[in-house]
Amino acid sequence: MKVKLFFYVMLTALPFASSATVNHPVEVKDTISTKKSEGSERNVMLNASDANKPREIQIGLPSEDVNVYENGLPAVYSSAVHKLAAHWRSDASLGEVGLMNPSESAITTGNIAYSVNSFSKLGQKEFKGVLNYHTNHFGWQNVDMNVSGGIGERWLYTASIYQNFDPGSFAPKFENFSDRTQLYHAGLTRLFNNNRGKFSVFYKFSKSDALGSMINAAPFIYVGDGSVKEIPGFKLGTSSYAPEGGRFQYMDVMDGKMKSGRFGDFTGNKAHEVALLFDYTFRNRLNWTVNAKYMNAPEANYVDFGGSNISEATAADGLFADGSSDAYTGLVEGRRTWLHFGKVQNALLTSELKKKVGNHDWRLGLNEWYYHLDYHSSSFQWTGTITEYPQILNRQETDGSTSKFRGFNELSPEYTKGYENKLAAYFTDNWQITPKFNVYYGARLEYYRMAADQIPFGRYDGFHIGDTHAYTDNIPEKIEPHKVVKDKLNYAATAQFTYKITRNFGLTADGTVATRFPRINEYAGTGPTEEQYKRVTIPLIRGGLFYNNDWINLTSMITYISKSNNIDQQNVTKPGTAQSKTTLLIYNIKTLGWTTSAEINPFKGFHLHALFTYQKPTYNNYFIKSPFEGVDDLNANGNIVKEIPQILAEIDPSYNITPDLRVWLSFRYFGKTYANLTNALYFNGRWETFGGVNWKVNKHLSLGATVVNFLNQKGASGTINGAELLSKEEAGNFKDHYMSGNYLRPFTLEFSASLSF
Repeated sequence: MKVKLFFYVMLTALPFASSATVNHPVEVKDTISTKKSEGSERNVMLNASDANKPREIQIGLPSEDVNVYENGLPAVYSSAVHKLAAHWRSDASLGEVGLMNPSESAITTGNIAYSVNSFSKLGQKEFKGVLNYHTNHFGWQNVDMNVSGGIGERWLYTASIYQNFDPGSFAPKFENFSDRTQLYHAGLTRLFNNNRGKFSVFYKFSKSDALGSMINAAPFIYVGDGSVKEIPGFKLGTSSYAPEGGRFQYMDVMDGKMKSGRFGDFTGNKAHEVALLFDYTFRNRLNWTVNAKYMNAPEANYVDFGGSNISEATAADGLFADGSSDAYTGLVEGRRTWLHFGKVQNALLTSELKKKVGNHDWRLGLNEWYYHLDYHSSSFQWTGTITEYPQILNRQETDGSTSKFRGFNELSPEYTKGYENKLAAYFTDNWQITPKFNVYYGARLEYYRMAADQIPFGRYDGFHIGDTHAYTDNIPEKIEPHKVVKDKLNYAATAQFTYKITRNFGLTADGTVATRFPRINEYAGTGPTEEQYKRVTIPLIRGGLFYNNDWINLTSMITYISKSNNIDQQNVTKPGTAQSKTTLLIYNIKTLGWTTSAEINPFKGFHLHALFTYQKPTYNNYFIKSPFEGVDDLNANGNIVKEIPQILAEIDPSYNITPDLRVWLSFRYFGKTYANLTNALYFNGRWETFGGVNWKVNKHLSLGATVVNFLNQKGASGTINGAELLSKEEAGNFKDHYMSGNYLRPFTLEFSASLSF
């Protein structure tokens, strides 16, 4: 489980806190509206890295999770094991999808992040149905259907089916689809007390197999000036870097037994979920909601691939292709694989009381979130050719035998079993002190308990539970789980101020702080020791100006955010070799930035969203003791955080040619990003581009076409495998060097049709 820029539309939620951060009691009607809010998704599903989940709207810190909520509860409690895309999609079962800003998220969930906020369709008295179909020129087929309606005067129903058949942009050969996901929803709602109350029961079943990072990496030539170029015969995005056969051997970390399998057989996810939703508005306008769900995922599995250095193999390396007696010579890379096995259960409840009293909007909330995790992973290493559909090479051992796989459980095999529980109370108040002065404030207090088994031993070749390991005093100790129990208090607080100096111009400022202690998934590796177990604190402070009139909404703000005691488990490679070690890191990060955002409507039918951010995210207290002889220790203090650009820009124009015909574009610029910890290697700025046309043919039929990456950029992103400890002095040696890493989605044509009935 690995930790995977800043202030996206943080500003568009302001300058009026009440417009984005308070859930007002709604007017009670005879039917319940389930219309998706137009524009509420803010292009959150336009993801240049993964077509099947929301993009990560970062805030200047390494992401802890993808934060998505459904009916006020986490869609998945944690995607560290049970991946979000395996259980949630933005499909026809949803009535509304929007964004929750970091301040609101801190109070209601305890986590400072932009969060996707989604709500299920409940139904309405009249029958309605929608059938959505998507495809692309690579052969993607996606069918998504919902029917809803009423039964008599007091009952509503909804049912949905989602089917995804995605072969990806190339055939992996050992599996038919890169993503095969099925979702089934059914819900029944009872209206009572003259429709002032409603009670809903939902059932959801998910089944998903996705190849993920197995197919998301590729080799390329690092030119040396921040750019990359393709290796002859290997097309970024349309050539497979996963082996053709897909069979392997591994050592089970649970018992040390050697086992075999196929990569495609270790990606299964399955989950059942039951949700209860209660909403009641009393005659005095007090609104009470209770949302609860139980989810059981008996299968939450996935496979990770990694890489190291690409080098030129010689006969002396003793590598052989299948069926050949001649030593293999040519480019090779040491590859890593992790097999993750999880079982997840959670029982979640959130209840809120809301009421408007005078010029106050009050809210009092309660979270009771229980999460149980049973998880382990096994790892192994192999050597592959630098070709499309690489061969897994045989290695001749010193005893004359040959093997394809080695380094069993040497690199960060993980294990944890236990639970964590959050019991929290929170409140918010949106206080309109005067027509010009608004204050929004809130606080959260959370009792956090964690009880988990972990294995606090260093990993080595052959590591498994039940093995013995000799310490420096030569006294062997059995590898077995150790119990860790923690009882802690976390807190969060926020205050936002908005003052209108004139009708159109004003000032806004806010401050938010949230704390937490290490979570259960952070104990899956060696985990923090008792001395390393420290409170994680994230303060966010921002302030600036806003200006609004009939055609522009402009906000400009300075923002500071930091995070102390960030926990990260890194696999580091000795530069120029395939030797790797796993190390636990605990460090601080801080980011200072300036963001300007504008919503512009200069003439009828045309809309433009524009955003510019400059930020400087840096490491503090970041030190790696080198595990390799002859390699210097790494002090990354003051270095720019890898993978996070200092310059961000978004330009999203759209134009309604007619009320029923809309064309739109989305340009996102990510500036120079560093590809390793030492800032020795970097990727130049890149554009992520989308465009499309949407045509409402009539009240029943809508058609759409979208182009992904219409500039056809072939750039790489993320980190460069094997370059974690590479120094700036050594960077010059990597001009025109073969490396591997992640890449952008290739040029893709997508088509959609939606039938309403």
